[in-house]
Amino acid sequence: MSANYDVFKALDDPIRGKIVQLLNKKQLNVEQITRRLKKFGYKKAVTTIRHHIEILKDSGLIEIVRIEESRGAITKYYGSSTKLLDFTLPLDFDESYSKLISKTSLKLGKVISPILKNFSKTRKIQQINYNNYIIMEIINRAVTN
Repeated sequence: MSANYDVFKALDDPIRGKIVQLLNKKQLNVEQITRRLKKFGYKKAVTTIRHHIEILKDSGLIEIVRIEESRGAITKYYGSSTKLLDFTLPLDFDESYSKLISKTSLKLGKVISPILKNFSKTRKIQQINYNNYIIMEIINRAVTN
């Protein structure tokens, strides 16, 4: 899976990130996801969780892995379509890597600046989202090359 703007936006919400983590470990239906999220302090309605699942599905991070029918009701089970690493950053990460982050930020700014000049100046949301997508795809391919 290539990293793109939709994926970054989908993972921008902590609940969606937790859903992907849960689905990395086990295939679950919406009710099971809702119950497990409550154990982690995310008390949301099933309809809200369904909304988050749709965003994750649209981004390609999760998918329907099986459908069960029981007494006329259909239950969809979801699974992760990608593996996320379950690491946590050290508490002193910002302090330890601040110089490297600053240098990398400056270098990326120099790389992205000419790319941005190629885009027409527009305020249309769809065009801005597309431009962000193109930039993220260029960076992703450069990093993984």
